Amino acid sequence: MHKKRGKFITLEGIDGAGKSTQLERIAAFLRTKGLSAMVTREPGGTPLGEQLRTLLLDKTSAMHPETEALLMFAARREHLDRVIMPALNQGKWVVSDRFTDASFAYQGGGRGLAFEKLETLEQWTLGATQPDLTLYFDVSVELGQQRINRLTVDRFEQERDDFFQRVRAAYLIRVEQFPQRIHCIDASQSLTEVQLEVDRVLEQLT
Repeated sequence: MHKKRGKFITLEGIDGAGKSTQLERIAAFLRTKGLSAMVTREPGGTPLGEQLRTLLLDKTSAMHPETEALLMFAARREHLDRVIMPALNQGKWVVSDRFTDASFAYQGGGRGLAFEKLETLEQWTLGATQPDLTLYFDVSVELGQQRINRLTVDRFEQERDDFFQRVRAAYLIRVEQFPQRIHCIDASQSLTEVQLEVDRVLEQLT
């Protein structure tokens, strides 16, 4: 008998939204349901992807927005082929810190690349593959910036507030476009309230 395919969950949000703190907790929740779950991240997730992550986050590096987008999708193609799809086909649930929505938010909204170009890259890289569920942690730019550790900011985190306003606006467009897949969570709530909402959504999926 073939194993039942696992499900793919992605977490999205501007820097400081608090999504990263949910990763391991979500995987642990899934394991309490008797499911095999793994955590990964973008950019990264593979040896090549981690090398590209270093380039992309290096605050001393400057690159054209299209170069940035191409590197993101190159890392994503590798991630999908070597990590995500093999795990899903083995029946594992995959929880990823960011996926393609982040490119529409950061390279589309933040950098100003046309969504049509990103859609072409998305189709070429992913085909019909999409997450089963995306949890978008929504928070104001002001609160997100307060939560960032200013001693260790990367190339994206050092951007100005207007950049993150555009990123957040692009995320909210994605929420409107894909209401069946993307669940928007008010991340300005207390940690307990956020966790309770995450659990409610996961209960419906499992």
